Amino acid sequence: MAPISLDALLSVVLDAGSLTPWTTQDPVVGIEDAYATELAAARAKTGRRESVVVGKGTINGRRVAVVAGDPAFLAGSIGVAAAERLVQGLERATREQLPIIAFPVGGGTRMQEGSIAFLQMAKITQAVMQHKEANLPYLVYLRHPTMGGVFASWGSLGHVQLAEPGAMVGFLGPRVYEALYGQAFPDGVQLAENLQRRGIVDAVVPHAELAGVLHTILNVAMARRERGLTSADRTPTPPLPQPPLADVPAWTSVQITRRADRPGVRDLLARTASDVTMLNGTGDGDSHPGSVLALARFGGAPCVVLGQCRQGQTLDHPLDPAALREARRGIRLARELRLPLVTVIDTPGAALSRSAEERGLAGEIARTLADLLTLQTPTISVLLGQGTGGIALALAPCDRVIASEHAWLAPLPPEGASAIVHRDTAHASEMAATQGVRAADLLTNGIVDRVVPEPPDAAADADAFCSGIAAALTSELVALMLVPRKERLRRRAARLRGLGLPG
Repeated sequence: MAPISLDALLSVVLDAGSLTPWTTQDPVVGIEDAYATELAAARAKTGRRESVVVGKGTINGRRVAVVAGDPAFLAGSIGVAAAERLVQGLERATREQLPIIAFPVGGGTRMQEGSIAFLQMAKITQAVMQHKEANLPYLVYLRHPTMGGVFASWGSLGHVQLAEPGAMVGFLGPRVYEALYGQAFPDGVQLAENLQRRGIVDAVVPHAELAGVLHTILNVAMARRERGLTSADRTPTPPLPQPPLADVPAWTSVQITRRADRPGVRDLLARTASDVTMLNGTGDGDSHPGSVLALARFGGAPCVVLGQCRQGQTLDHPLDPAALREARRGIRLARELRLPLVTVIDTPGAALSRSAEERGLAGEIARTLADLLTLQTPTISVLLGQGTGGIALALAPCDRVIASEHAWLAPLPPEGASAIVHRDTAHASEMAATQGVRAADLLTNGIVDRVVPEPPDAAADADAFCSGIAAALTSELVALMLVPRKERLRRRAARLRGLGLPG
């Protein structure tokens, strides 16, 4: 993609004429003559006082704050004055309750200012975290090139991490690497597209599409702050009645949910949700194709969706600790943006392997459960199909639990339970029946709150299947959002405390 100036990029992303730069107070910094000459030349070239721009504008009429680096000014490097401008912009955006769109660029610390400039990255990071602690969105668009301390501070803290096509993004500069080690840095490692494949960048977005992508994200991330629920949403409605359920054998349901063409979480999002933004990976270099993370709306209700995509799980690549780390990223997003969380369970089970053990699978299950149970926002679990083992349990204990008619939840697949009890797999259907794994049994035992009937063939009638789940999900989401937080958390604790107890 052809290079684009900062001014040209902002004119593409922001509504025409909406950018208003903010005035900042520059600190007085003692500088040497040679550096003063470089600064003067950079100012003459760019017409700016420093390498960063801060201000506010609008995207499709929505007010946003902008913090951006200019690579034309001393390669976008950050010294004391540039850092102070950034921090003042971040702090003002927080005071004015504005979402921030950050456009990091540059090689990091300004070498002419030495160690004091190096420490500015900590100050910038503190301001970003104060903004996020105010439950305000911080969205990042990584530009070419974003390197060093810029990438290792305000460039890596976005709730959503986007990047310019072809951008070089990384920590260690190739020129430094070659000077230190006497060989060239491997090609392609620091390209935005490679970082997307590695689960570090959520999406690579062309300039012309960026405004639309940001608008969709903010439709979800700012929904409760901007308008909450509509008056119609706030009108109490009686809960949907539980339809009668056919007495289908548990083993029949197990076999139905194992069909390769059964709709999954991606179908649910594509067919019934709006303002969907698919996110990617853990943000720290890990991902799994069987894990889904998204921002979305169901009806008028915004939420973070984290789910298990059965189509992305194979015998050779079952869900592993990376999937749970991605789930924990989703829980963190829900906490930081104060959004409801929807978990979708559909898995034949986690990886049972040396790699899973050495990468801490059990610990990730425990930490995911802990994060989920202590999340202060509304939580809903959707048991969509198979629900096998601890990796399914990690997404299950929510304020409300919905299940599709043939969904099931068990500590092991029925064949595994049979192997333990009978030392063979021939009794799998018997074990499925006696363990109470099917949705109807889970409803009777208080594990599930609502079971959604399925069409005779969910694959052949995917619209009806997904619409039924979405209707129940929307109803439960809106109802939960109207319950005061303390009361909702009290109910959650009581629900879990009473599991398995009589009465």
